Amino acid sequence: MIFWLLIILGILIYYILRKEVTKLTKTPPWLLWLVLMAPPIIWISWAIKYGTQIPLGLFFGSLVICTVLYNVLFEWGRIPVKQQKKPSEAVDIQTAATVQTNVEPTRLRPIEPAEESQLRSCFPWSVYYIHNIEYRPQAVICRGQLRTSALSAYQQIKENIEAQFGDRFILIFQEGFNGKPIFLLVPNHQAAKAAGGEPEKLTKPGLALLLLGATLLTTTLVGTNISGIQYTTEEISANPGLILRGLPYALSLMTILGIHEMGHYLTAKFYKIRTTLPYFIPMPLFLGTFGAFIQMRSPVPNRKALFDVSIAGPFAGFVASLPLLIWGLANSQVVEMPEEAQLLDTNALNPRHSILISLISKLALGAQLAPDMGIDLHPVAIAGFLGIIVTALNLMPVGQLDGGHIVHAMFGQKTAMIIGQTARLLLLLLSFVQQQYLLWALYLILFVRLADEPALNDVTELDNKRDVLGLIAIALLIIIVLPLPQTLSRLLNI
Repeated sequence: MIFWLLIILGILIYYILRKEVTKLTKTPPWLLWLVLMAPPIIWISWAIKYGTQIPLGLFFGSLVICTVLYNVLFEWGRIPVKQQKKPSEAVDIQTAATVQTNVEPTRLRPIEPAEESQLRSCFPWSVYYIHNIEYRPQAVICRGQLRTSALSAYQQIKENIEAQFGDRFILIFQEGFNGKPIFLLVPNHQAAKAAGGEPEKLTKPGLALLLLGATLLTTTLVGTNISGIQYTTEEISANPGLILRGLPYALSLMTILGIHEMGHYLTAKFYKIRTTLPYFIPMPLFLGTFGAFIQMRSPVPNRKALFDVSIAGPFAGFVASLPLLIWGLANSQVVEMPEEAQLLDTNALNPRHSILISLISKLALGAQLAPDMGIDLHPVAIAGFLGIIVTALNLMPVGQLDGGHIVHAMFGQKTAMIIGQTARLLLLLLSFVQQQYLLWALYLILFVRLADEPALNDVTELDNKRDVLGLIAIALLIIIVLPLPQTLSRLLNI
């Protein structure tokens, strides 16, 4: 069974590499495929040979090494933007403003000298008094002085640009390096492809359903293992119906992950952002899945939309996790706590590693949960617990994570980068107290960029209601990550 799952996973990965990644890098897809497949091959080989749980060092070590190697090989063969078959429709604003001038400008349809007067007429002096225009290979940068509200300035100048130049350019409004707002005109590749009769098909329901079915299978098999049945033994062969015992875990976990991604997807659709369907990532071992994701293929219009799309996923996933976790805990068993309890030890979970988990556990189990006692989690409780962990990971205020987008929308990109760096260092310090967070901290430091993609109008600030929601999201992260204080532990008799 595992052998066939590995083959299916390999075929899916190779298909995605050939379909998407070859547009971005010259590195042979078979080489990237070997690197990506190495961790599951190593894990499955260990499980078959030794029949025991995979050591965490081997699991994360192989994952980290192969991730670094994949990134090195990918960057080694990366194709320059001007040579890519289908340029990304999402706009990297910082690259547009700082890219070197040795790229051929005619590839990017710059404004002709005769058109500069038309461009200047798009900036009324009472709205944005333009000082100078800079021509860069990937953008035209207009610097000046803002004389009205950021929102009204962007809307009026956007209308003027569209009236003069049609859909040739995407207009971006962001803070410059000196803190003053600037406008950038970036070539609209999406419109150019649409005019050429090559619209990109974003929704691939066949692929989404295939990945959904594969992930349901892998999580169900992992769920049978969690329920005490080794699916590699002859017991399953004699009675295949035993696999169904893994469904409570599988359906619970996939419901949480699916609702999380649908929160992003539906909110993006509300703001008319082009996005793919949610795709699950199957994994035959460990949790049964590496999660789910969507890809946004058009720029986010403003910080309000960036905030709403980013916060919708974690909040939706958290709301889905809570009832499953409470029900699962109510059907779990209280056991004696071993001397060295791990954060993810589902056979003897120490709820005191998290303020929120402690409070929910006490609510569900009442007086049964006494000091020095742990919880042998029901499969549904494991799924709910993982949903809380996923929420916390996504709410970390770092770069491309949902939390990074949230603080960016609240405070602006520069301040968000400072907050992100501070959060990474604080988590690293916390890992000295709770060693379970060390791998999490290293992941954020090594693999998550501090900068994320700005919105088209990245200057207009959020309203007070969204600022409050953002603070609630940060507070939720804190009570998930921080351990239960001794004073509160004694008060609750946990």
